[in-house]
This record gives sequence, structure tokens and C-alpha cells, in this order.
Amino acid sequence: MNNKNQATLRQAAVAGVLALGLVLTSPFATAKDYLVTAARPDLVVVADPAERKVIKAFHIPNTSMGNSPGALAVSKNGKVAYVIHNRWESVSGIDLESGKEVFRADLSSSGIRAKAPYAIDVTPDGKELAVFVNPTQLLPGEYNVMDPYIAVFDTSSGLQAQPVRKLKVPRRVSSLIYSPDASRLYAFSWDMLVLDPKTGKQIGQHPWRSWKRAGFGEPDTLAIWPQFEQAGEFATPYYINHTGADGKTVQKAGVWSLDLAKDSVRFHEFEDASVVLFSSVINPVRRNEAYTVYTQLTKTDIETGKLIKRIDLDHTYYTVNVSSDGKELYVGGTIDDIAIYDSQTLEKKGQIMIPGGGDQVLTSLRVVQR
Repeated sequence: MNNKNQATLRQAAVAGVLALGLVLTSPFATAKDYLVTAARPDLVVVADPAERKVIKAFHIPNTSMGNSPGALAVSKNGKVAYVIHNRWESVSGIDLESGKEVFRADLSSSGIRAKAPYAIDVTPDGKELAVFVNPTQLLPGEYNVMDPYIAVFDTSSGLQAQPVRKLKVPRRVSSLIYSPDASRLYAFSWDMLVLDPKTGKQIGQHPWRSWKRAGFGEPDTLAIWPQFEQAGEFATPYYINHTGADGKTVQKAGVWSLDLAKDSVRFHEFEDASVVLFSSVINPVRRNEAYTVYTQLTKTDIETGKLIKRIDLDHTYYTVNVSSDGKELYVGGTIDDIAIYDSQTLEKKGQIMIPGGGDQVLTSLRVVQR
């Protein structure tokens, strides 16, 4: 099949899902879990995991078609998805019922190229949106790297939104997370910083780069996938060198988590590093269980450090999330499918295909309940 025919089939598949979304009177008629993700080149997708299918797919308007949408945050009521796109230079809010763009912030301006790599979150009441921004001044003969900041937007600002305030923050912020009562804004940088969301003043800190443990080095992690909404707990896998009493150094792997309501941390190394681990999620019902994903799906006990079970996956997946009842796991990212596994046995239960074959790449896989 030639490229032209393949493109035609992809367009037809997307058009079919879009049409389905128009005839469904209300896919959110009863309270249940829905998955929200994004995919190449310009899709925001809503899937029903119980039905094992995509029920809505919307095009992001006015975006670059040469890359994929980035991180994604959904309002707590499940009505609007905020997605980074347009080569990380724009953020759009897409109404998940109509597909209409109801919010837009274009971050770059004349002479300034601004990128939002990953970190984004919306307040629990849905009124404000926080985005980490890296700006660069484009001069005739050089680039002037400017200080990064957190741009805070009023989500009712419409399609030409400007920040209502900018908060000073260190570089390398990969995650932003509001506490459930919105009194704290967590910014995961060199350390997990606790900020006043109104002023940006640092009001706390959980160590990472400054983490001091006898016999242990500095931990390393890739915390760019937000999937804390179910358990109210941010979790990420990490690697760390440990030097034992015999003088030998071994790299350990573990899971580190932050209870967003209690502002408390727990962690445990569970093995000598043997596989690549990308992202983690905590079970909202059996809260000792943590799941990590990449080429394997791994279940560990974060309280005891025990590796409970590990299975090989069909291909690489970047992100993992969990159902509200803790019974199912959803693994996505990378390419064009979301796989569904039993959280007890890690048995594969189903698969959801993205319309048109669009890769999800680094975008988020979020769970909302409506």
C-alpha cells in the first residue's frame, strides 16, 4: 500500500471516530472511568476502557504537524483537557464534549521563543493552569537563554490567554503538581520543591539532588509523565548507586512517591538495577502496590521493597495509569495502542487502538471519572 493510500485510510479512521463523537448523546452519562491522551499529529483522544474503544477524537487547531502533542492535564471535572503542542510553544484547552478549543496560550512572542517541555497542571477547581516555560531571546548573532518561570493562567481567558502571574523557579522542572487543596504547588526540579502557588515562594522541599543517605549516591529519574490523579500520590522510579560495607558499588532501582494531601514521602529500593523503568503509578485501593513500565510491566510493594511480579510487554510503553477501583492497569505512550492489564495477575485483558494509527509518543495518559 502506498503512502497516499495509507494517509487516506488514517484520515477516514479519524473521521469515523469524530462522527461517532457527534452522534453519541452523552458518553459521560454515568460516572465511570475514561482515558484521555493525545497522539500524532494533532489529536486529543477520549477512550472508554470498559468498552475497549476510543469514543471521541478531536483535532487540535493551528498546530505544527511535524511533531507530537506533549504533556496533558485534565480538569478534575473531566470537561477540559489542556495539552502542550505546536513544538512545545502553545497550550490549548480542548472541551471533551464538543472538541472546541476553549483556551489557548501561545508562549512565544516577537524575538522570544518559549518552550514548555513537560510540566503542566490545573488547579483542583479548574480555574488556573500552571505551565513551566523556558524562554530564549533570539538576537541577530546569538541566542540569549533567559530565566525559566512558571506561567499561571486564568483558564477562562479564552484563546489569547496571557499569564496572570509568573513564578520564579529553577531550571529542569519536569513536573508540576497541585496539592488537593491547592495550598501547595510542587515543582520537581533538582529537588522536589514546595511552592506557594500565589507568590512562588518556596515553602518546603523534599530532597533529590540534596538527598543524603549513608552509602548512597545521587538518585536519577525521568519524571515527565503525570499519573497521580487516581491515588493522589506522585510516584516515579529512580536509580541510585549504593556502596556496601565490602566497598562494592551496585546500582539499585526503586520507587519514590509523594502523598499530595499529607506532603509526606515514602520510597524503597526493590532490586539491583536490571531493566529500564520509565514511569510509575500507585494503586488507589491497595496503596502499597506500585507499577512501573517500559519494556516490562513491574509490580512492587513500595512499603517492603519486594518485587511482586514482572512480565514482558508486546513493545515499549512509556506511561502507566490505573483504574479508580484499582483492578485494571492502562499502559500507553510510544505508539498507537493502549494495553489493559489485570493489576493482580498482570494478565493482558484488552487493547484500545488510536484512530488513524497516531503515535502517542511522550504524551500523558490520564484517567478521569465522569
